[in-house]
Amino acid sequence: MSLSGALSNAMSGISANARAASLVSDNIANALTPGYGRRELVTQSDNVATHGGVQVSGVIRHSDPVLLAERRLADAQAEGQAVLAGNAQKLEMLVGSPLDETSLTGLLDAFDASLISAAADPSATLRLTQVSRSALAISGRLNDLTNSVQSSRRDAEASIAAQVSRLNGALERIADLNTRISQMENAGQDNSVYVDQRQLEIDSVGEMLSIRVVARDRGEVAIFSTGGAVLLEGSPAQFAFTRANEIAPHMTQANGLLSGLLMNGEPVATGPDGRTGGGTLAAAFQIRDQETVGFQAKLDGLALDLAQRLGAGGPDSTLIPGDPGIFTDNGAAVTAADLTGLAGRLTLNAAVAPGAQTVWKLRDGLGASTPGTVGDAGLLNGYRDALSTVTAPTATALGGITQDAFGHFSDLVTGIADARISAERDLAFARGQQLALQEQELAEGVDTDHEMQLLLKIEQNYAANAQVIRVLDDLMQQLLQI
Repeated sequence: MSLSGALSNAMSGISANARAASLVSDNIANALTPGYGRRELVTQSDNVATHGGVQVSGVIRHSDPVLLAERRLADAQAEGQAVLAGNAQKLEMLVGSPLDETSLTGLLDAFDASLISAAADPSATLRLTQVSRSALAISGRLNDLTNSVQSSRRDAEASIAAQVSRLNGALERIADLNTRISQMENAGQDNSVYVDQRQLEIDSVGEMLSIRVVARDRGEVAIFSTGGAVLLEGSPAQFAFTRANEIAPHMTQANGLLSGLLMNGEPVATGPDGRTGGGTLAAAFQIRDQETVGFQAKLDGLALDLAQRLGAGGPDSTLIPGDPGIFTDNGAAVTAADLTGLAGRLTLNAAVAPGAQTVWKLRDGLGASTPGTVGDAGLLNGYRDALSTVTAPTATALGGITQDAFGHFSDLVTGIADARISAERDLAFARGQQLALQEQELAEGVDTDHEMQLLLKIEQNYAANAQVIRVLDDLMQQLLQI
């Protein structure tokens, strides 16, 4: 081999080693970077050049598509369940613990205790006023819970709008990256950086929706939801959602007062088993349209049951049908016909409100025109009996179980606690799967020990080629001196 041929071989080796060292350093620096795929330089003998040498034929980006697909499904399940568990925790916090005096059950117990105290001395205006305050605390708590539930629905509405915007943006960016990756692959250039970026964008979509990614020609990908929606096939799908300015208990997607989800102009089912189910987007719809709506219906059922027990047809014989009882619907009689949102409208009858001059009507009857016998505790005891009477609830949201008012209140509190426990258990299971797949993905990613060993080999190869060049330089100097 001629001196020029040997020099050419050594220079090609140095160039390939420099490129390999750059890739190894990138691997080590990005070992914990999300979406980064380990790079490996591909070399081969240069059979085209006259004197041979080393030729860089490309860069391989390593990834396990099966593991990646399973991890994305786990991400969608875990992130969606995290949203549902957070809502369950919030609802439980709003209702309060059964041992908390400010919880619904605690307030009902306090109301019952105030009736006992007033019945022991019906002539004491202070004790009657305490009954009034206890009743007002119950209606106020139901009002506050309704406001909080609707606030949760508004938060879910805002989350849906934000996610739809992010989803459209991510799909557009993935389509753009598909084009860039395809162009670079056709040109024989390294497109690993764009593939990394695309993986991050796909991962963001995979948290909002449960998806499957399918490889296409020239490095491009198509994206489908596990429910069968085509999210990206050449061009991205377009999602639309109209956010409501305000949300009230009577507003639902079913009656058209709240927006559903549109994909390419067509309505899409938003339930967990729908075409866009499995992630945080479906979870937000579930909270807005199911979880909070069901909880509000139970609150309204409690309000109706309580008002009916202490209203016309109850222990107060001075009331006739149509008269408001102790609890009213913003001053009017409570009726089952206007049940939705009742818990937010429930108020204490103004005639027996704290500070009213007619608080004695708690003892003598709301329909009484003048005070009666100050020592008569019959109506006060009748109120207590009404609370403890086992009856079937009018509201179907309470389940149709015949029990007293304390049982209905207790069922709501324990039911919320059970729902929270169940949601947290499902979240723990989903997080466990997600963590296991993430660890497996990291284990198959960049191994820094292996990369350091490669770096040592690259250094040795570089030194060998450099030595060849030094020897050739000495020989050239000797030739020039002849």
